Amino acid sequence: MKNIFKLGLLMSMLTMFFIGCEPQEFDSGDARESYPPSAEEVTATVSQGSDAYHFNMVSNAGVSGIHLIKWDLGNGNVAEGKEIVAYYPLPGTYDVTLTITTNTGAFTEKVVAQVVQEETDYSIFSNEKFIFLSGGVDDLDGKTWVLDSLSQGHLGVGPAGSNGLAWWSAGPLAKQGVGVLYDDEINFQINGFVATLENKGQSYVKAFVSDSPGYSNGYEDDSDFVVDYTPSPGSWFVEERDGKWYLTLSGPTPMFPCFDVGAVNGSYEILRLEENLMELVATDRVEGNAWHFQLIPKGYVKPAVSAELLVNDLSATAVNTYEVSLANAAIPEGQAINGVTFDFGDGTTVVADNYTDVVSHTYMRAGTFMISAVVNTSIGELNLSETVTVTTNHPDYVPFLLDEMVMYNDFSEVAMAAVVGEDCSVVTMANPDRIYPNRSASVAMYSKTDNPWANANMKLPSGYRFDLRSISTFKIMVYGKAGDVVLLKLENTDWGGDAWMSGVELNYTIQEDNTWEVAEYDFAGVANNGSAGGVFTNDVTDPDAAVSHDFYDIVRIMLNPGVGEGTHEFYFDELAGPHVEGIKSAQIK
Repeated sequence: MKNIFKLGLLMSMLTMFFIGCEPQEFDSGDARESYPPSAEEVTATVSQGSDAYHFNMVSNAGVSGIHLIKWDLGNGNVAEGKEIVAYYPLPGTYDVTLTITTNTGAFTEKVVAQVVQEETDYSIFSNEKFIFLSGGVDDLDGKTWVLDSLSQGHLGVGPAGSNGLAWWSAGPLAKQGVGVLYDDEINFQINGFVATLENKGQSYVKAFVSDSPGYSNGYEDDSDFVVDYTPSPGSWFVEERDGKWYLTLSGPTPMFPCFDVGAVNGSYEILRLEENLMELVATDRVEGNAWHFQLIPKGYVKPAVSAELLVNDLSATAVNTYEVSLANAAIPEGQAINGVTFDFGDGTTVVADNYTDVVSHTYMRAGTFMISAVVNTSIGELNLSETVTVTTNHPDYVPFLLDEMVMYNDFSEVAMAAVVGEDCSVVTMANPDRIYPNRSASVAMYSKTDNPWANANMKLPSGYRFDLRSISTFKIMVYGKAGDVVLLKLENTDWGGDAWMSGVELNYTIQEDNTWEVAEYDFAGVANNGSAGGVFTNDVTDPDAAVSHDFYDIVRIMLNPGVGEGTHEFYFDELAGPHVEGIKSAQIK
């Protein structure tokens, strides 16, 4: 064995890695805090460590007011602290540069030693972490990793010292809107310990590192920054420090696992490293938060949870009662089912305590209902469904008929059914003019851009329909621009893509700018769409007409229908209309 330490020499740097200690800070003590120590005072002691590959390094600069002691180990990596331990497992000549920075930012930098390593630590080539990460000596092209974008927690953040998931745990494809993130990949080769980041010319970074050297033309996107960046090949190494394993990344340009959070010294604690899974956490150097990363090999398809929806008809012993559960659930190793929600299609949902639970439900009304199960797995949702037909009303069912209008949705307290947007935005927000005739706290805002038929709509639960025979009037409060037209249309969604052909519609023209008005739509004596085939009628409220009851199940609201250019907006509230037989009252939010 031969290890040589030389003072004050400068040689070319080769790529290998280190073990470092925590940053060392000192209290301000005297006037020296305003300027760094002289070059003569910047010295260090280097001695052999616990084996042929580890070296103890101690700064001898005994001055006060020092803010940071930083080591460049001559291998492309740095460590911080008055005393550190460096690791050189491969032969090479390594210059050690010590930089001492005061509280004012002034610093002195000096090459303080040179380490010549002539030994090889062959244990790294059989270490499973090296093999899992890079493919080992059998894969000299290296192994490429990408963010596990379909898994919960593939990115996250939390307090220092945590696993980085407490404050935010990214759901599957949470950053899909950031087009430069999920196509990034990082390759690790054991030959030379080369790390290569492929980013197609742009990277996603934290705001506080967006002005780092090498980054340009940064702009904000979903709370972080996209920057133009062409990375150069860098270096990687895996080491154990104080019982924990770390991946260290470095290079002439920033090197990181697809998302740059400014990791302290390029160091990432390895929480898990397996053949097809890598879980890391790093501390950022600005805010001190813990950032979580989960990656998988490029092209790897994780085994998914599978299951079947089992529906048992118990009507022979319990009228209109069905029993549902998951059957043949297959959960691959490392995956999990975190919850199941059963929806019986009549407005009734049940959240199961355990995925093995059996849930029963009794239908009160006849109809065709879609029973669905949303299975929340560790890599996303599994959606299962089955249709059942209930042929008769339950003996205990009592029709509930009203000869009066009912409130469907007032966006503050009452919501018989949700109002959603199709090709437009529909959001609940504060009332812009909370005076008579509308003192509601919250209202809906509709906004469409360059879409002629964008609509807000309210669809009744499966099995329910509007009854126009007694009450045929619908009302909404509107607030917008005088002259704008608000259309209200009824359709039957059973017709699928031809639903528009089943419809009946009326228009209301807003009378005054930015004033709450009652828009009324009375369908008495109104004919439905002439293309509605066998259900066409000159009066959709005629008791003998096929469309007057048990037909229409959705209300659509459009602003300036047929106008496809520009942005069109208005507020609306208190959507009301005929009683819906079978729904006794609205739900309180």
